[in-house]
Amino acid sequence: MEDRSEEIQLRCDKLPAPVIPRTRLQVWFIRVCSSIVLWTCLVQLVAVGELWHPRLLAGITNRISRVAQVHVEEVQSPPPLLPARKYTSNGFLRVSCNGGLNQMRAAICDMVTIARLLNLTLVVPELDKASFWADPSNFEDIFDVRHFIDSLRDEVRIIKRLPKRFNRKHGVIPLEMPPVSWSNEKYYLQQLELRYAFIMFVCICGSSNDYCVKTISIHYRQAKVVRLSTSNKVWTSIVRKREAKLEDIDSSMIDHDPMAFIQLQILPLFGKYKALKFTPQIETLGYKLVHMLQEKGPFVALHLRYEMDMLAFSGCTHGCTEEEAEELKRMRYAYPWWREKEIVSEERRSQGLCPLTPEEMVLVLQALGFDKDTQIYIAAGEIYGSERRLEALRAAFPRTVKKEMLLAPEELQQFQNHSSQMAALDFMVSVASNTFVPTYDGNMAKVVEGHRRYLGFKRTIQLDRKRLVELLDMHQNRTLAWNEFVVAVGLAHKKRMGQPTSRKVVVDKPKEEDYFYANPQECLCEGTN
Repeated sequence: MEDRSEEIQLRCDKLPAPVIPRTRLQVWFIRVCSSIVLWTCLVQLVAVGELWHPRLLAGITNRISRVAQVHVEEVQSPPPLLPARKYTSNGFLRVSCNGGLNQMRAAICDMVTIARLLNLTLVVPELDKASFWADPSNFEDIFDVRHFIDSLRDEVRIIKRLPKRFNRKHGVIPLEMPPVSWSNEKYYLQQLELRYAFIMFVCICGSSNDYCVKTISIHYRQAKVVRLSTSNKVWTSIVRKREAKLEDIDSSMIDHDPMAFIQLQILPLFGKYKALKFTPQIETLGYKLVHMLQEKGPFVALHLRYEMDMLAFSGCTHGCTEEEAEELKRMRYAYPWWREKEIVSEERRSQGLCPLTPEEMVLVLQALGFDKDTQIYIAAGEIYGSERRLEALRAAFPRTVKKEMLLAPEELQQFQNHSSQMAALDFMVSVASNTFVPTYDGNMAKVVEGHRRYLGFKRTIQLDRKRLVELLDMHQNRTLAWNEFVVAVGLAHKKRMGQPTSRKVVVDKPKEEDYFYANPQECLCEGTN
């Protein structure tokens, strides 16, 4: 036993002791003390600068203050949430959107309003992945989901996904009914009179500019389901009725509050301009684009809607070769949901129903007073005919750029094959531009126009394409001199610069009236921001 204990003792004696060199401790001690002294001097320097502001210290203290502010903003807690609206939910509203970015945004805002009107719980919308654009983006890839939910919590209850007990796996099978397009608010309120226990709405937005078929499924207490439909401009007929009596809307929907009807008028605009905020990744890159352009002076955002899908859909082939016209026709026949197949291009162009070509836009912009030093940002996807069709525009306006020219390829890499995310960048630049000029009144043109009105009626040139086609043909046929052409173009657009105007309303014919989101005149105050 004694031998074993001696052996253990010998082994322990051989183990090296964890000795830290004294020099290393001294070095760390000196570093800590130096840091404390330096920070103390820095704080004193800031205090002295704030008291006397000597020239030598002013710049330093300002920079330090900026750095401090940045850190404070990073640490700052988010703004307090609005109190949630208290109401007994009648069920759930599911939205599946179709089309491009701005068509889907308009549909989402419509459904936010319907959810508020019918006291429903809105499920975060599903975005289209099967249309022409084949964009795999989900809602959270484009929009800030948490901001969407929080900013509307005082109006509508929003959840990220439907409770499992309402899935098809649990026997929920909708009864389909034919679509009812262009329905107004009374249509929805009549469904409420059925006094059901749970509702689920499944809304599918159509791909055309004027139609948005939204399928609605109503779940009764007995688990019966009826599928109904509404139109794209359902909310237009509600908003325009400023003189409507409160009894026109179910009192239970507005909680007996006279201000609720006014809030319902404003809600779709709040949803579009405040609640549907892009993701931080998109906003960061969008603001970078805007900053790069603004550093070089004022700029024009030209929404050059001369893309393959637009030309194929509209049947407009002016300026195209025979081979290109045939290619566009084949594409039109390849998509069965595009109703019109045989289209006479020149007839449609003479009616002002075609987007202006890049070559035509050169003459129009020059006639409107834009010179060769004008900075132009092309807010569009791939131009049909590629750079060949942009040669005239670049020759007349050398400062013409696209996002692909301003940003590095690696910055755009994350957005490749995601057309809606790329469109979001163009949307941000278009809204921030000094002048916005769309060559066709599609969804983006209309939505950007309305947003710019909301921001204080920023300059938006609404081209009178029918009149322009007449003038362009006369000028190119040499029957109208350049000076006369310039005067005629100016007169045609004198009152089409985004000024406050009344929205055209046709009683009981919402399809023929002006698009609400392009000119929400009922909810804007003239001359205000």
